[in-house]
Amino acid sequence: MIPLNGSDRGPIKVLLVDDQALVRAGFSMILKTRSDIEVVAEASNGEAAVHLASELRPDVILMDIRMPTMDGITATRRITGAGASGGGHAPRVVILTTYDLDEYVYDALAAGASGFLLKDVPPEDLLRAVLVVANGEALLAPSVTRKLIAEFATRQHPRRVAPPPVAPLTPRELEVLVLVAEGLSNSEIAETLFVSSHTVKTHLSHILDKVGARDRVHAVIYAYEAGIIEPGRPSTPG
Repeated sequence: MIPLNGSDRGPIKVLLVDDQALVRAGFSMILKTRSDIEVVAEASNGEAAVHLASELRPDVILMDIRMPTMDGITATRRITGAGASGGGHAPRVVILTTYDLDEYVYDALAAGASGFLLKDVPPEDLLRAVLVVANGEALLAPSVTRKLIAEFATRQHPRRVAPPPVAPLTPRELEVLVLVAEGLSNSEIAETLFVSSHTVKTHLSHILDKVGARDRVHAVIYAYEAGIIEPGRPSTPG
């Protein structure tokens, strides 16, 4: 059993967005088995999701990609963008997809999603996903992070512009960022650098603040786009 989130902020508020009522009903039933998770609303398209996100301010949004009226990628971009421009905390968006490494997942990450989830995941994995994302982590297994981000970075984006300059990273922070890009977990990074996991978390927190990223995935995307790491050729620090 997954432990409770241990937060004093109250239940994690979740917004379900999918054009299939059966999918929403199934996910809702699973999420309601947790006392620390509250399904605050459901939506059948992206336009409704944008409105509900603004009104209800959920912590996590489970967002389908393909929907009528407005697709999940456009909705994600508007929701995460509104949170950033308004100075508030944007909801964490988890993209729901039917296919592993769906081609749209890359666009969803660029739009601000914190990860993706297959619709046929076991109930325990769905619950874990909500808790992980609500606590600020990216929903991507370390084992697939490098492949996913590298492929995202090597895709052709003719209109992509260089990211804005940020506060310089320290040599140690650069080491941590490279290892994150290679798919290592915090504990594996700690072992590699001979430091504690707490120290790695501190470095990662500083990295996120400096590059303006919501989580480790977006920090790595920034590193690729800024030229800190070459797509397909991350170099392990000495």
